[in-house]
Amino acid sequence: MDILQPPGWPRPRGYSNGVAASGRQVFVSGMIGWNAEGRFESEDFALQARQALLNVVEVLREAGARPEHIVRMTWYVVDKREYLAAAEALGAAYREIIGKHYPAMTAVQVSALIEDRARLEIEVTAVVPENCVINS
Repeated sequence: MDILQPPGWPRPRGYSNGVAASGRQVFVSGMIGWNAEGRFESEDFALQARQALLNVVEVLREAGARPEHIVRMTWYVVDKREYLAAAEALGAAYREIIGKHYPAMTAVQVSALIEDRARLEIEVTAVVPENCVINS
């Protein structure tokens, strides 16, 4: 995987401008902050984000992929102020679950999500390199 950083551009914080990768592609549907039983354990934005990231990693594991294989991540949030206010907690949860891996990333505010209690939804694309051996 190659991080794309045009010369002279300021280095982004918490994401990459672009990523080039080759291998088996894995597409993860939008994950929200409910648990494996489909229940929300919190209304808190950062806690829902943490759970959504855990859900992403669980789906990746089913494909033999790891967080470092994520090449693109899209966050859909219902309130950008809530997202920005939770930045410190989000960063801590992200580093704990995803690590120090920063794919191409987009965050957009949407008017609503299908699940009324969901504060955010995270969608990812991962690319598992050829001949990558995953130890589960």
